Amino acid sequence: MRAKSGRTDRGATPARAVREHRSDGRQAVAAVGGQWLVRGKDRRLTAYARHPDGVLRWTESRPGGPEWSGPDLLEIPHLTHLSLAQGADGYVHFLARRSVPKKDGPPVVDVMHAMQYQSGRALSAWHSLGNPRKNTDQASGMGAPAGVVSPSGLVHFFVRTAAGGVMLRRDDKAGKWESWHNMNARGAEEGMAVTLGVSGAVDLLVQGPGAAMHWRQTSPDGGFSREQDIPVQMAPGSVTALETAPGRCTYYWTDPATGGVVAYRIGGWVTPLGGNPADGPVAVLRAELDGYDCTVLAHRDPDGQVMVAACGTENEGGGLWWSPTGERTSEPPALAVDSAGRVVLGMIGADGSLCVARQNPEPGLAMGPAERV
Repeated sequence: MRAKSGRTDRGATPARAVREHRSDGRQAVAAVGGQWLVRGKDRRLTAYARHPDGVLRWTESRPGGPEWSGPDLLEIPHLTHLSLAQGADGYVHFLARRSVPKKDGPPVVDVMHAMQYQSGRALSAWHSLGNPRKNTDQASGMGAPAGVVSPSGLVHFFVRTAAGGVMLRRDDKAGKWESWHNMNARGAEEGMAVTLGVSGAVDLLVQGPGAAMHWRQTSPDGGFSREQDIPVQMAPGSVTALETAPGRCTYYWTDPATGGVVAYRIGGWVTPLGGNPADGPVAVLRAELDGYDCTVLAHRDPDGQVMVAACGTENEGGGLWWSPTGERTSEPPALAVDSAGRVVLGMIGADGSLCVARQNPEPGLAMGPAERV
């Protein structure tokens, strides 16, 4: 499926379509891991990004926009990474890696957790969830957390250890956090794909030495089964996943040999999708286009140009074409569907502001010009 954008000559965005951004010291310095553009229970979209003093948040003023409020600064010092997970109740969970410097030794590194119950409202208090290697010299090597929220509201999050292991921690139905669980991984690399299926079971894929390691939850909120390794190589931090049929994920990553995006489903073949993504994961989304179930993808190329494409869900073999949006970013983009059912592309601009492009009424995936919030 051919994607179209609102770009003009050589990918430039029309000046009249970009609202002036006023610098007030609240510019993003890094994107948030996972789905950083989310829709709340009130149907408003919210975007998040990292700031030197914490987290920036922009919120639609009303469902479907186009006006936004923010950025609001949610202060928490010493964050190095931040990942988001949203539950079926609409609550957004913040999972942060914090590194607090010490004068007489290595920094104190732990995972912090907070929640946002309603769009645009204050967060809960931040609580430390510790470090699986807190009493060893490996504590400072803990990786970035990634997680999901099960239909029952239980948070599951995973971290990579300095030795290449993978550890799981989750809360229980009484609201208490269980002990760390060792997933018995070896040689795990940074970046992992954590997916929640319609069944409520969690799927985890992590790049390892010479193959990707794969786990599936045996039942919702239950234990995990180690599945057969997948003999593939992925560019570090590039893997992401999307449930494309009940109980079946499609995994996307950057092939280090060709530099292009590929798609893979268990039991199938690796399908090249083209493109030339920079570091970081490709954004993926299922959406209805012209009445068809489709998968939308977005990435940034090495020059920072944001590219979009679409295809029938699980029909990557039918071909897709990457189209430039006219915006440039140093961070991975995000995709969401707004209250009107339109595909929305979120980008962190070169000046640290939020840029948003929405699908217009033309056939296929036709994106309007980006607007700077």
